[in-house]
Amino acid sequence: MENIGYLALVLGFCVAAYSILAGIVGRLRNNAFLELSAQRGVMTVWALTTVAAGLLLAAILTDDFRLNYVASYSSLSQPLVYRFAAWWGGQEGSLLFWTWIAATYSFVAVYTARKKHADMISYVVAITMTIVGFFLGIVAFVANPFRVLMSGPQIATIADGNGLNPLLQHPLMAIHPPMLYLGYVGFMVPFAFAIASVITKQAGDDWIRTTRIWSMITWLFQGIGVLLGMRWAYAVLGWGGYWMWDPVENASLLPWIAGTSFLHSVMMQEKKGMMKIWNIVLVSATFFLCIFGTMLTRSGLVSSVHAFAQSNIGDYFVWFLTLGIAATIYLILSRLDYLKSESQLDAVLSRESSFLFNNVILLASCFAILWGTLFPVLSEAVTGEKISVGPLFFNKVNIPIGLLLLALTGLGPLFSWRKTSAASLRKNFLGPSIFGLVVGAVLFALGIRGLYPLMTFILSAFVTATVAMEFYRGATVIAKKQSMAFASAIIELTHRNTRRYGGYLVHMGIVFLFIGFAGMAFVEEGQIEMRVGETMRIGKYELVFKDLVDQEGPNYSATVAVFDLVRDGKILQEMRPEQRLFLTGQQTQANGIPAIRSRLNEDVYVVLAGFERDSKNPIIKAYVNPLVMWVWLGGLTLIFGTLIAIWPSKVRRIPPRTKVVGVVGKTKAIKETHATATNT
Repeated sequence: MENIGYLALVLGFCVAAYSILAGIVGRLRNNAFLELSAQRGVMTVWALTTVAAGLLLAAILTDDFRLNYVASYSSLSQPLVYRFAAWWGGQEGSLLFWTWIAATYSFVAVYTARKKHADMISYVVAITMTIVGFFLGIVAFVANPFRVLMSGPQIATIADGNGLNPLLQHPLMAIHPPMLYLGYVGFMVPFAFAIASVITKQAGDDWIRTTRIWSMITWLFQGIGVLLGMRWAYAVLGWGGYWMWDPVENASLLPWIAGTSFLHSVMMQEKKGMMKIWNIVLVSATFFLCIFGTMLTRSGLVSSVHAFAQSNIGDYFVWFLTLGIAATIYLILSRLDYLKSESQLDAVLSRESSFLFNNVILLASCFAILWGTLFPVLSEAVTGEKISVGPLFFNKVNIPIGLLLLALTGLGPLFSWRKTSAASLRKNFLGPSIFGLVVGAVLFALGIRGLYPLMTFILSAFVTATVAMEFYRGATVIAKKQSMAFASAIIELTHRNTRRYGGYLVHMGIVFLFIGFAGMAFVEEGQIEMRVGETMRIGKYELVFKDLVDQEGPNYSATVAVFDLVRDGKILQEMRPEQRLFLTGQQTQANGIPAIRSRLNEDVYVVLAGFERDSKNPIIKAYVNPLVMWVWLGGLTLIFGTLIAIWPSKVRRIPPRTKVVGVVGKTKAIKETHATATNT
């Protein structure tokens, strides 16, 4: 099995190299045979990678502990779902999983676009196979998952493996990494088409229309991955929060922010023919940030609970990033004449300018997070001393940026295309502004004095009013014209332009997220050593310690502290935080699982933190976390809005088509543009 798996990896690497050469040479020489051969090479690489991935998964599920990877990340007592998750639970397996997704994406992208984009599909093949080939080379020659355990000259046999890291033995970790990888890898496709369009000197935006769904789906996967990671941290790590600005957390957020900027920016190119260079830069930056995040997790460059073990794999990623970024910059600079915008910004007070400001703010946040993440590494390289950058820096920089972004989320829909008149501004801004200020006044009267939380709630109310006004105006017109109920009119309105109104729902998801984030300014917490029968007070609640019991799980033993959660003399529910001890192979590892009572207004979060030395009395940490539920509601709303935006509209808008009707001089064409819309 191990020999076949390794052979599949090596053959896949060789076929990927052939596809790169065949695609480029075939296109340069206009050799259809070589171009077709390169496309078939993509399918062959996918098949070989699938064989390798399937064999590794089979080895894990059949407990083949001859393989070092299986012995390190699986065990006989491990539940089936976590044995499956062991595929991506370690360095070598996760890289193979990454490679298999990349090969799958490449095959689907090339197969579906080979006829429509015949003039540049060979370059798409070359770019995607370069990426897949790089990862195949890493997996085959540096981080081989099929390496067997050796005892001298003989293959070693062991009875059981060490098992998956206890922190990863949680249901969320069975879906968080795949979602994140689907997002990380997916931006390879828009990047490949963008660079292929630059190579072939195409001035149009066909590549954007081809990859629009790709971009939105992969952005959605990235968002789901980040949200699941936040939920996992909240439910497993036991420190009371869901985001600590950890370097690997930051690395997962960076491409999502850049991708958000790209998705907003492409609308400018589609509608106005603007920001062509900027869009190439953004999609390239998003892709390279995905590779950067992959490197950061696996290189040992930073210390993180989310990172894999220290390894020399980072050097290969540094070279790949350096050469890839240099080649991309060269291509863009050499094709500037073909990437000129067809129109310019007409006025500062316009929807175009709001998109531009949105991009600037998003990239400012991206740069601040990237700088804070890399600063300890850079400071150590320059001065020999590692200077840590903690949550204080990230919050201080990103909270004002986030508030500006939230404000623009509401301001954008109020502006008109090209130019917004003063009368239109007054009409559009008055209602949402009054609503936001009223909400702020009420909250101030109720005792909220913090500047940032108060601004967050005011802006959230402003954006909510803006979105509600957009739905109300459109639905009212439809309800009157077609004599239908208002709720039905809203559905009809959304169905007619899913991209626009799905985008508004995404904006509401962002509003809910910000409301949840603002709640962390009001956290209450406490920590004490407790005896059975004692009571701990936290905020408006009391925790009455009832018992300390032992339990057995499928591959762990647990100590459970049992509490009654009491408010105003009434028992609300029983809280059972755990301290689990995993016994697998030669390892013994402890892991705490907090007890959480979630409500729309606040969470009560209780942690069994451990025991004092020479004492049987547990140390209990407790938190009251306001508005955390709004973070998860925001995530669900964001997902729902994105799915609506991806869904085809009832009214299909055919993009403007340009026809040359005359030529002035040698190069300047006189054009006619026609746009239509049809009911589907």
